[in-house]
Amino acid sequence: SYKTMSALEAAPAGVIYARGFDDKSDELDSGLVAQALEAARQADTVVFFAGLPDMWESEGFDRAHMRLPESQNELIRKIAAVQPNIVVVLHNGVPVEIPWLDEVRGLLEVYYGGDAVGGATVDLLYGRANPCGRLPETFPQKLEHNPSYLNFPGEGDTVRYAEGIFVGYRYYDKKKLEVLFPFGYGLSYTGFEYKNLRLSAGTIKDTETLTVSVDVTNTGGVAGKEVVQLYVSDRESTVIRPVKELKDFAKVFLQPGQTKTVTFALDKRAFAYYSAELGDWHVETGVFDIIIAKSAAEPVLSRPVTVESTVRIPRRWTKDSVYIDIKKDPAARAIVDPLLKGSWFRPETERSETEKEAISQAFLEALLDYIPLRNLVNAGSHEPVDVQTIVDQLNSL
Repeated sequence: SYKTMSALEAAPAGVIYARGFDDKSDELDSGLVAQALEAARQADTVVFFAGLPDMWESEGFDRAHMRLPESQNELIRKIAAVQPNIVVVLHNGVPVEIPWLDEVRGLLEVYYGGDAVGGATVDLLYGRANPCGRLPETFPQKLEHNPSYLNFPGEGDTVRYAEGIFVGYRYYDKKKLEVLFPFGYGLSYTGFEYKNLRLSAGTIKDTETLTVSVDVTNTGGVAGKEVVQLYVSDRESTVIRPVKELKDFAKVFLQPGQTKTVTFALDKRAFAYYSAELGDWHVETGVFDIIIAKSAAEPVLSRPVTVESTVRIPRRWTKDSVYIDIKKDPAARAIVDPLLKGSWFRPETERSETEKEAISQAFLEALLDYIPLRNLVNAGSHEPVDVQTIVDQLNSL
């Protein structure tokens, strides 16, 4: 870099400085600790600069854990015990575990902010600027919660990316795992309120564009920017999909008390998944929830829209197709359901009281869902049916 500035160089006169720890070692120096504690007692507020030294994080190798140096963790706790007004500034390139989070008054994540990060940090600490950023990743509580934990670094020269599409917030949503900080999270020196979520239509075709608008108001006394996040959730899908997916976001600057309307345009891709059968993005007909959120874990407004598909994927049925998939297709069900008459799986209205007492309808229906077609078509008391004939009928739909 041609020129860099540290936070200490950018800070105003009168700041008390103590080194506190040696970033070349993970052992605390009693002399440095004593100086730090004495400075903390004299100060109104302590700003502790923590982070990952070069030997812990760099390009060219992977980290084996998510911890900060224990010397820093220990020193933060010691300082918090003598000076409760402690703010931690984090310099790190990846999420880290934060075991002392409940013992500090504030936490400022600045990552590796570049040449001018020192001056920018001081502007934020002294209120000359309002923090308006959002986390671009999830901070899990521990490494073991990471979606790739069981598969990385792999065996030999092979790594399985078994997490598939479930990376980041999509994984934590699906698993319902509590996280330390969610994707898209960030606080501000002011507050924001969302109202009046509007959709341009209640039903659209996948060839049309949906316009989404929401009003955002700065409810505090400081000017600032809010990051409005829009997620889309498919209520019911025949393929495995995330609970919700970020489809757009916008950063809007607002003076105290000011309201602005934020508008998004959602096309086919906002509702689609990639279909291997089509070799293209595909939308299934159904209801989707449009969610406005402050982070992946903080939805604030939601409205549904029905999207109608203009493309049908031909379904390929086999003898191993199970009933839970068949019953989702009305045309396929019309062929298969008549074969159930006379079997244990016939509708409840056709079963005797003795049969109902012997086996509940709920049990039968749960069992039925996972019976393959090859066993299903001959489960009744009717004449034997050629399974391949039924498969051919289904595939001709």
